[in-house]
Amino acid sequence: MAGVDILASAMTGANAAFLADTYARWVERPKSVDPSFAELFEALNDDARAVLTDAMGASWAPRRRGGFAPEPEAPPPAKGGKPAAAPDPETIRRAQLDSIRALMLIRSYRVRGHLEAQLDPLGLQQPKPHQELSPTFWGFTEADLDRPIFINGVLGLDTATVRQILEVCRATYCGPIGVEFMHIQDPEQKSWIQQRMEGAPWVNAFDAAGKRAILEELTEAEGFEAFCAKKYVSTKRFGLEGGESTIPALQAVIETAAKAGANEIAIGMAHRGRLNVLVNVVKKAYTQVFSEFKGVGANPDDVQGSGDVKYHLGTSTDIEVAGRSIHLSLQPNPSHLEAVDPVVIGKVRARQDMAGDTKGRHSVMAVLLHGDAAFAGQGLVYETMAMSQLIGYRTGGTVHLVTNNQIGFTTVPVHAYSGLYCTDIAKSVQAPIWHVNGDNPEAVVFVSRLATEFRQIFSTDVVVDIVCYRRHGHNESDEPAFTQPIMYGRIKEMKTTRTLYAERLAAEGSVPAEEAQAMLDAFNQQLEAAHQAAQSFKPNKADWLEGHWSGLQAVAVGAETEALHATAVPLETLREVGGALARVPDGFNLNPKIARQLEAKKQAIESGEGIDWATGEALGFGTLLLEGHRVRLSGEDVQRGTFSHRHAVLIDQQNQAEYVPLNNIRPGDAPQQARFEAFNSLLSEFGVLGFDYGYSLADPHTLVLWEAQFGDFANGAQVIIDQFIASAETKWLRMSGLVLLLPHGYEGQGPEHSSARLERYLQLCAERNMRVCNFTTPANYFHALRRQLKANYRKPLVVMTPKSLLRHKLAVSSLADFGPGSAFRYVIPEIDAIAPEEQVKRVVLCTGKVYYDLLQERRERGTTDVAIIRLEQLHPFPANSLKTALAPYKKAEVLWCQEEPENMGAWTYLDRRIERVLKELDIAAKRPEYVGRREAASPATGLAKVHQQEQETLVRQALGL
Repeated sequence: MAGVDILASAMTGANAAFLADTYARWVERPKSVDPSFAELFEALNDDARAVLTDAMGASWAPRRRGGFAPEPEAPPPAKGGKPAAAPDPETIRRAQLDSIRALMLIRSYRVRGHLEAQLDPLGLQQPKPHQELSPTFWGFTEADLDRPIFINGVLGLDTATVRQILEVCRATYCGPIGVEFMHIQDPEQKSWIQQRMEGAPWVNAFDAAGKRAILEELTEAEGFEAFCAKKYVSTKRFGLEGGESTIPALQAVIETAAKAGANEIAIGMAHRGRLNVLVNVVKKAYTQVFSEFKGVGANPDDVQGSGDVKYHLGTSTDIEVAGRSIHLSLQPNPSHLEAVDPVVIGKVRARQDMAGDTKGRHSVMAVLLHGDAAFAGQGLVYETMAMSQLIGYRTGGTVHLVTNNQIGFTTVPVHAYSGLYCTDIAKSVQAPIWHVNGDNPEAVVFVSRLATEFRQIFSTDVVVDIVCYRRHGHNESDEPAFTQPIMYGRIKEMKTTRTLYAERLAAEGSVPAEEAQAMLDAFNQQLEAAHQAAQSFKPNKADWLEGHWSGLQAVAVGAETEALHATAVPLETLREVGGALARVPDGFNLNPKIARQLEAKKQAIESGEGIDWATGEALGFGTLLLEGHRVRLSGEDVQRGTFSHRHAVLIDQQNQAEYVPLNNIRPGDAPQQARFEAFNSLLSEFGVLGFDYGYSLADPHTLVLWEAQFGDFANGAQVIIDQFIASAETKWLRMSGLVLLLPHGYEGQGPEHSSARLERYLQLCAERNMRVCNFTTPANYFHALRRQLKANYRKPLVVMTPKSLLRHKLAVSSLADFGPGSAFRYVIPEIDAIAPEEQVKRVVLCTGKVYYDLLQERRERGTTDVAIIRLEQLHPFPANSLKTALAPYKKAEVLWCQEEPENMGAWTYLDRRIERVLKELDIAAKRPEYVGRREAASPATGLAKVHQQEQETLVRQALGL
């Protein structure tokens, strides 16, 4: 397909005149030109046609001959004379050619004008002239610059000289703002940006009051940083100096969103500038922040949890904007920079769902603040953006503000990203990108408003790249001149952004110099008073269990760990849910294989026996739905299930229509209110797990589950697991009831699809921070799911879910195991009729799938002096239940058997814990012994025969055979 570049290369010199004349004749009479040219014109792609049509607006159509400019009319006859002659063909062709070349020039500025924008406040990165932005590239000479050219309303002008065109285009696209938007495929979106950008309206966008407001925000931003630098000389704070325009930008985003109807804004950012955002945007008290510089309170007992450094913390508040209340929250984040991005987006999605805003999704909005190096270098940024338009993850668009310091620690752009800008990744989702000079606060505020309006109208991500600098090193005690002497030599010469803006306003008479100084003095007095008050500040009670979390409780370390929660369900309710699982609408064309599965479910429910894993899970979901709890299941291929076991969404085999049995438990006039949602995610773990974790933070009354396609795939989301799921409650006082479903089990499928790395989760376990389980029965899985919402607290649940056990004839439960009198079982003792307890020589402790290998081998061998006890929950460790199960075996030795290598699995976590239990019992065994695979670097062999030998050996060793 012929494109703009081909056309542009030809539209010069004599070629331009010839091509314009040929194209003009082809438009009027296609057969009148050489077939090769006709083929070329016919093959022009959309971008190339845009040179001639889209650039002039959708309403522009070919006019008269050639379609580029109206034919010059013959001048009226002189009084008493003959009519003047009509323009000759050469004059017409010249007018047509002028129109084409002028439009090409205008379009070049729309596409590439940002390349010559004046974006760097340091002046170190001077833009290089681009040939396509020069009129000579399009065939204009100096003599042509003042000749009127017909451009049919483009730039708001019917006719304009080249000099006028350049003046408008350069003011629009090459000033303090550079915009990238011509990569967007939606003509309406492109037109919207053109209309609001062209003519540089930001130059006169603010009256004196508006300018004073921007100065006040800059005063607060700069004043806070300067005050902290004076009072806390040796303390790291990762200040915003050099990027203070970020604060008025963020304020503009919030105000614009509030006016457009947003009720809540969730903000996510890393550490750079966080303290400034906390106090000046989210309105955390200066007194409280200053007290944190000293260490919160005089007594560590004043603090709940272990806490975190002040530049990782978050807060929330309600503020008045445009006459209405809006809720702001800043999410806590570790030093893993962009890790908070999907967490914020997930929280926003949950809040929208809770509010019933599932169409426009404008009531709650996300704002993410980024550093330039992180935005370009962290793959999570793309994963988060890639979710932005997906049905299960979209939130109506996110506003991304990049505080572009032009450096990452010591890394300059040439080493930080391969593209032209740090924001290039945003083009992948067709987001518009505004680059703006951070030392022009009015331009910054203008584009921040514009970007937010665009998001509210078009429900897409938008990016504002604030090009600024970092006045100090990576932290305030760092010496940046070690590595960037020229940059920091220039920075030392720079007046601050506030100083420059105050001087400008004084010069133009908007805000007199003495008023600007009085503004700064008053703010410094306010900070000084807060600093004095911080000496005796005591933190208020934590507010983390208020609002949506009211009624829930924190769980004290050392409290009862094996409580039984009310998770049983009446049999009639179980049958109601079970009946719905096997029911499809009349005329629904079900896949025959699935039909057989549904029939098996129906028979199991009716007989009350043989309920498998998938049915037990569905009963857990369905009963929660009937009790008013929504259920969200997310992950790769979760609707069907990786192992083709779940089939939560049924597909009509003829028309691809979807049917969700769990949403049709009670059809008719009074359908269930709570809905089940299962979303097949994009092929992402880091981003999607972060999203679903964020969702769980917002709504403690919805069961939120993320399933890995194979358990080891969670490796790709380790940052979310380490920094959020395992530690957020103790660091930041943030609970989550998220469930992780991680397929795990040794079936000879090689090192990548055997182990979910159980040992990693157990290594993270302490202080009752999460539950880690490896169930052996569908009923226990059912109770564990319901326990997530029936407990009066929330904890993440990590489940080593089965693969082969999904269809194992022994891994089933009876309906009674779900019904009245049933509950979660922390430890399951011996169930077979073996020898009397005093004759048992060996007790094998295990968890998960290996139990069935041991059970089958023992039954086949007829062994009666070996008991098998299952640990269903590994953390919190069920010491009391295990003690009860072990107590009868006075003379037996105790072994721990696992499939995983000795340096993996649960052994290193359980060894000493089991030993403590044994020492408290009056039995012979005082130490457990290990049986399993020997230590290994790889989780499993990739050879099926070797796997089988290893498995048979460990089973026989465990049973003493």
